Amino acid sequence: MNIRTIVGNGIVAALYIAVSAVVQPFGFTNVQFRVSEMFNHLIVFNKNYFYGIVLGVFLTNLFFSPLVAYDLVFGVAHSVISLLITIVAGRYIKSMIGLMAVNTVVFTFNMFIIAIELNLAFNLPFFFTWLTTAAGELAVLAVGIPIMYAINKRVKFGEMI
Repeated sequence: MNIRTIVGNGIVAALYIAVSAVVQPFGFTNVQFRVSEMFNHLIVFNKNYFYGIVLGVFLTNLFFSPLVAYDLVFGVAHSVISLLITIVAGRYIKSMIGLMAVNTVVFTFNMFIIAIELNLAFNLPFFFTWLTTAAGELAVLAVGIPIMYAINKRVKFGEMI
């Protein structure tokens, strides 16, 4: 991995943490309205963003989560699994917006992992928790598609790392 990729991923992780800190009261509830999840779309532009996104999730959960141990396992696993699925899907889907839509569906569906976590930690009802966390994830990532697409026209995410 070259210096440019390391620095780029460090910046992505730092931005993920900063944005998460701003929305902390809404980012760790049973709705999981974490605006920083929009950074998950970076994987569509370059798979090397994987490291920065995962590091951002890990450090955000380490410093801000009320369920540190659970979130370090379940939250990071959710991101890793979802990002890897999107990377594989990217081999077959060449449309940037199409792949961001798939990324949105993958992350939203995989919120069952977070629902399991919240069920174990707080005994929250699994299916209702899956529904609410998935709704928050869907909202953030769906809104993130046009935002990330528009920013990419200017910044060219794929060329940055």
